[in-house]
Amino acid sequence: MKIPKKLQAEIDNAYENEVEIPLIGIALPDGYTHITPRGSTQVYDDEHISLWVRGRGTTDKLLQDGGKLSVFFRKLKLRGDGVLPIGGIARFFGTVSVHRSGPAYDKVWERLIPGEKKWDPEKKGFAVLIKIERAEDLFGQPLKAD
Repeated sequence: MKIPKKLQAEIDNAYENEVEIPLIGIALPDGYTHITPRGSTQVYDDEHISLWVRGRGTTDKLLQDGGKLSVFFRKLKLRGDGVLPIGGIARFFGTVSVHRSGPAYDKVWERLIPGEKKWDPEKKGFAVLIKIERAEDLFGQPLKAD
């Protein structure tokens, strides 16, 4: 599943407006869903969303290779522009791969915005790639590719 080009820059720049920071959801062992904002969310390439995880919270402990993760993105302006006509919302579902070193780790850190780097000045965190398997609008319909 490819991430529509028209959404890539919007996701990359979501941190600039705190209301638009993507939310990620991951299942807890008790069946509840842990949902948290991630200002480090970026589009890694056409098929992956990346996160920088600082290694201090619940989400960090839950992220494991092969795990499933959801990304919820909302930007009302995209509703009016017709990019995401149903509520300005996109949902992405994918599989996690954790990178504690190597090229993906380096690329995610390099692209990370300064506002997020300042929270991990010693670079103790790790990179997460989410291979997008499904992308849909608020009604569960597939997002249209560019």
